[in-house]
Amino acid sequence: MNPLLSRLHPYPFERLRHLFSDVKPSTDWAPVSLGIGEPRHATPALILQALQAHSGELAAYPAPAGLPAFRQACADWVKRRYAVSIDPANQVLPVNGSREALFAFAQTVLDGRPDSVVVSPNPFYQIYEGAALLAQARIHYAPSVAARNFAIDWDSVPQEVWQHTRLLFVCSPGNPTGAVMPLAEWQKLFALSDQYGFVIASDECYSEIYFGDTPPLGGLQAAALSGRHDFKRLVCFTSLSKRSNVPGLRSGFVAGDASLIEPFLLYRTYHGSAMGGMVQQASIAAWNDEAHVVANRALYKQKFEQVTPLLAQVLDVALPDAGFYLWAGVPGGDDEAFARGLLAQYNVTVLPGRYLAREVDGINPGQGRIRMALVAQPEECLEAARRIVQFVQTYYPSSP
Repeated sequence: MNPLLSRLHPYPFERLRHLFSDVKPSTDWAPVSLGIGEPRHATPALILQALQAHSGELAAYPAPAGLPAFRQACADWVKRRYAVSIDPANQVLPVNGSREALFAFAQTVLDGRPDSVVVSPNPFYQIYEGAALLAQARIHYAPSVAARNFAIDWDSVPQEVWQHTRLLFVCSPGNPTGAVMPLAEWQKLFALSDQYGFVIASDECYSEIYFGDTPPLGGLQAAALSGRHDFKRLVCFTSLSKRSNVPGLRSGFVAGDASLIEPFLLYRTYHGSAMGGMVQQASIAAWNDEAHVVANRALYKQKFEQVTPLLAQVLDVALPDAGFYLWAGVPGGDDEAFARGLLAQYNVTVLPGRYLAREVDGINPGQGRIRMALVAQPEECLEAARRIVQFVQTYYPSSP
């Protein structure tokens, strides 16, 4: 067996199952799960219709580079969304969801040298860590700062770490914090990339779920605004899972520096990561339509407007910049005990924040927080919030 597999940490949901192994959920309440970020809004009819109409594509092997029409639809969407022009022939590739692509991209970029470093935000999406470990790289965790709206403290990364960095993962809007990187932060990272030569992998799968009038800034957009029209050492990852409520479709795309897209295509050709033609056709329909995205965003906005003020009465929580998570501080500071007690007493599942982060210098930036995914219907999310308020008022009576 590959000895590097032993370096992988248990996945957060494995840890959650272990945490709850001896917990008996209350039978007085119907179960409500806010634990997993799996969109549960209805799949748009236009996607289902496209899948049915193109079922004949199952009879042909798909090409890893994707259909020209798929790449064009992605480029057109980038133009509409970010006012940025990309070449569909050499700056876009289809991927089977951002998770698969983020992992594979790290294997393409990293060269196996033992002194290679991957810089990751902390807390983070677990694929960043696993991809780095299996590529034999070391990881440096850059913490988010609660006092700065959970912005990542890139200045905390020592110069000697940047000197060995080959890949930097960024996530904006962030998982789990919902923080969005402003242009100045992007420009700081571009300058560091120019100085030290590392590649930036930008995970943007939550970009279409936001609550204000201004959409979150994307990496390609930040590069163009900074005069980096070749997107040097930058590749951005997005998907339809959250935008279009199709996590099972496993469809997304990567876009950016053509000199990185080319070797990534070579890797994917050998890895066998081609997207099926039927899925591509359904994806074209999705990328070409914004009406269902607007409706989806409005539903999330409704939920957050109802739930956030209610929870703010008893938890340290505020409306995030974007995304569908609430990142809340819990009374008492023990996120595991809070999650166990909430399940036992009120049959609501939340994810302890410490499972999404790593302890560095004695500090785990997720400890004392919980992540709540508001992915269910509004009435179910509101019911969960009411139970959480009752739980805190009953079991933590001294909390605000």
